[in-house]
Amino acid sequence: MEEIKSKIYCIEKGSSSYPKRLSSLPGMPEKLYVMGKVPKDDRPSIAIVGARMCSAYGRIQAFSYGKYLSNAGVQVISGLALGIDAEGHKGALEGNTPTFAVLGSGADVCYPAANRHLYERILRNGGGIISEYPPGTLPRNYFFPARNRIISAFADVVLVVEAKEKSGSLITAGCGLEQGKSIYAIPGAVNDALSRGCHKLIYDGAGIAYCPEILLEEWGISAKTEEKNKLVLATDLDLVYSCLDLRPKNLDILIRETGFSPGKTSSLLTELKLMGIVQEVARQYYVRI
Repeated sequence: MEEIKSKIYCIEKGSSSYPKRLSSLPGMPEKLYVMGKVPKDDRPSIAIVGARMCSAYGRIQAFSYGKYLSNAGVQVISGLALGIDAEGHKGALEGNTPTFAVLGSGADVCYPAANRHLYERILRNGGGIISEYPPGTLPRNYFFPARNRIISAFADVVLVVEAKEKSGSLITAGCGLEQGKSIYAIPGAVNDALSRGCHKLIYDGAGIAYCPEILLEEWGISAKTEEKNKLVLATDLDLVYSCLDLRPKNLDILIRETGFSPGKTSSLLTELKLMGIVQEVARQYYVRI
């Protein structure tokens, strides 16, 4: 490793430090510039990618999957972009395993600047910021499609959370497919433009990531199914909870579906929120966690 400048070092292709996942693939960078660490070769890794302008549903899924997989020992790789990338990183930071960002700029240039706090959290929590571009390199539009091949190369599995029919996330999925990676997508509403890219991937043969547990099967990791982890709720609470899913639902709809009064429904929702199993994602819109 050759020291480039404070906190940034260079790993050259062919050296013993160059990641094995990348060295076995064609078209990988001759040099990687790194702040912090690179993903461990012997740890399972997943790329979580998706739309920058994502929905509340997409944000919740990216965060939830990132956290669940990180807690299971899976390294989360993404690109630090706004939206799905950022939420995947944030979820992973709530887990037990470091997360890693591959940039379309120099490793010392945080882009977008709005994610500076996230950039610093990744480094503080034992993760890494990685780039094929020398320190000081400013972002360019054409750098981002190129960096996607590195994101997928670091991963065993590529998970697309939300993507329009023409999306940079689909470039990452395409790179992953060429590299022999497993591709998964999270389904959404059929009339939602942000889900069309995911549905196209599923139509073309990608796995349906209907829950994070199914992804663990890629590494032979068993999900926890002990009885102590199952929810046991009182009847009224269970009725409200059973009306919720991973898409936001309005209070008025819950009142109609449960038959409870507005006051009782709100009270039960508050109790479920305090239990940590329901979240209010917007005013009077609720989802399961």
